[in-house]
Amino acid sequence: MDAVAVATSILTLIAGVGVFLIACSTMSSNLEALGSKKLKVLFSKASKSKLVGVGVGAATTAVIQSSSATSVMVIGFVNAGIMTLAQAATVIFGANIGTTVTGQLVAIGLFGDNSISTSVIFATFAGIGAFILAFAKKDKLRKSGGIAAGFGMLFVGLSMMSNAMGKFAELDSIKNFLAMFGNPILLVLIGAVLTAVVQSSSVMTSMAITMVVTGLISLDQGIYITMGSNIGTCVTALIAGLTSTKNAKRTALIHLIFNVSGVIVFMLIGLFMRLGGIDYGYLFEKMFPHTPQMQLSMFHTIFNLATVVIVLPLTGLLVKLVTKIVPDKKEQTQKDEIHFRYVEEHMLRTPPIAVQQIKNEVIDMAEIAIKNFESACEIVCTLNFEQIEKFETNEKHLNFLNKELVRFIIKLLKEDLNEKDRIYLTTAIRSITDLERVGDYAENIIEYAEKLNTANENFSPAAVREITELKELIKSLFGEVMKAYKDNDKQALANAYEIEENVDNITERMTENHIARLSGGLCTAEVGTQYLSLSSNAERIADHYINVAKTINAYS
Repeated sequence: MDAVAVATSILTLIAGVGVFLIACSTMSSNLEALGSKKLKVLFSKASKSKLVGVGVGAATTAVIQSSSATSVMVIGFVNAGIMTLAQAATVIFGANIGTTVTGQLVAIGLFGDNSISTSVIFATFAGIGAFILAFAKKDKLRKSGGIAAGFGMLFVGLSMMSNAMGKFAELDSIKNFLAMFGNPILLVLIGAVLTAVVQSSSVMTSMAITMVVTGLISLDQGIYITMGSNIGTCVTALIAGLTSTKNAKRTALIHLIFNVSGVIVFMLIGLFMRLGGIDYGYLFEKMFPHTPQMQLSMFHTIFNLATVVIVLPLTGLLVKLVTKIVPDKKEQTQKDEIHFRYVEEHMLRTPPIAVQQIKNEVIDMAEIAIKNFESACEIVCTLNFEQIEKFETNEKHLNFLNKELVRFIIKLLKEDLNEKDRIYLTTAIRSITDLERVGDYAENIIEYAEKLNTANENFSPAAVREITELKELIKSLFGEVMKAYKDNDKQALANAYEIEENVDNITERMTENHIARLSGGLCTAEVGTQYLSLSSNAERIADHYINVAKTINAYS
């Protein structure tokens, strides 16, 4: 091979890896969008038993073709409190089984030396999918076209990688260079690092299978590189976990410990086998003779299945271990408290799940806002400022969510979403603004309390009773609003409207009572000013909560 041929092969290899990565991403995003509801239902079944959890993880990853995406979803569910750590662990175990499907598909695609290659046959789906995308109008049909195109491109990329590596295999210098890398630990590290770079164990495993088939590396080298890819694939989940809650960090750590444990066990077994004069390569060549693609893909499958079998009974111990490594702290700093509780940037890779987590953040924001309203009412009635620090932390959290959650939603709106999710996100931006205003009105009430305290004034017992009644009514309103918002419950929305009318009535009555007390000399003009302002602010808080509830009319 001359220099031009070598350069061409290198460029072809890079192009093949790029096409393969895009194909995986295209398949994953379209499958998620098409089956987002089914995925949510599937994940809800993970709590039934350990084996069901493993099955859910395997099925989800087999469908969306990304164990990293599954892991990020699991972290989101743990953040939301939908899954326990133990349930999340079993789904992650299953994800490692599901990711072997890509390797099996690649192995099948590399058959056909003396006839039409299966890789070429499967690659035709790229054209079929592109044709559907060009002419289809319905969203579901376009998603199906995207899946077909991604599936076909997978094998276009595979064919390009195979051709490039076949050329390299003709060069003794390259083969001799690669043969130098025989140390199992070094090969595992190479597999881990390269997988961390491309952020896809499927790509790394597929490349290893192709390299083995073309004779560029030995089967034993491919086996250890594949083991390393299982460690490298944890990087995405680790990054997602580092920016999330303690349970999310623990979930990411479970993923890492599980994969590293499997590699350690199989490397120890490999060491003992070598002492006996055999290795994994020899063993799998005997099991699947004359089919190097099946030899490595089957090792990958058996490796992941065996690791699950070994670790699954130890799930409880694994959860205890990560809980000790990432312990709970009795006190959190303000910096720790002010962050997203359900959302992280990596969820942009799984838009349907990100939309659900946005909803959880909005619900959380609504709960923070009502807590501040309740605290403000308590403080203004008692002039006891012990809760003020917590109030201020909550207000900072509301301001953070108002800014950062909208920023995240704008990013999410650029992703591939169905129409219902897109409409929901636009309404969510308005809801976030409404909830931030609730926080502002609660701040106003605190200011009234400070003015009363400075003037050495306070509300009369009658005024306190009226404020308490108003507070309880708005809490009832909040309960119906959240029921409507969480479950798209139209009856709860109707109930909320009725309560909101009662809020209007009670604030009118409060104005009348205040005038009567003022006329009777039972309160001063200064106190009356703060009282009427509080009443007006509470009425507006009720209006903002109603605005949040009625957004369900836009997308339900």
